[in-house]
Amino acid sequence: MDLDHLTGGTIEGWPHVVQSIQTLLRTRLNTRVFRREFGSDLPGLVDAPMNDENVLAVYVAVAEAIDLWEPRFDLTDVQVEGTAQGRFSMTLAGAYLPRGHLGDRTTVTDDKRTVRVQSDRTDAWRLTL
Repeated sequence: MDLDHLTGGTIEGWPHVVQSIQTLLRTRLNTRVFRREFGSDLPGLVDAPMNDENVLAVYVAVAEAIDLWEPRFDLTDVQVEGTAQGRFSMTLAGAYLPRGHLGDRTTVTDDKRTVRVQSDRTDAWRLTL
């Protein structure tokens, strides 16, 4: 259980995982004082040209960050889209592991969960379920 960033109320379960992924992907590495390794390389790639090399770097940044910091989500697929106007979106697919943070890698159901992450040049991140 944690605090909801939008309402200040409590948040748990799948919505908490989605919020954690958002925090993880928009936090630059080396910016947390007592946890410098927390975050991802993704914020530095948002303004990069969407060529094959940078798209691959986005995949790697997302996969590494989630694998290291969010044990409740087993990432299986990442779809990246970028536009000339500077909009950037990703669809993350995977399994929800409600007890993953306790080392339990079993899922409650076999359904796939998705998270859509969007950003523009102003670093205004939005999540849609």
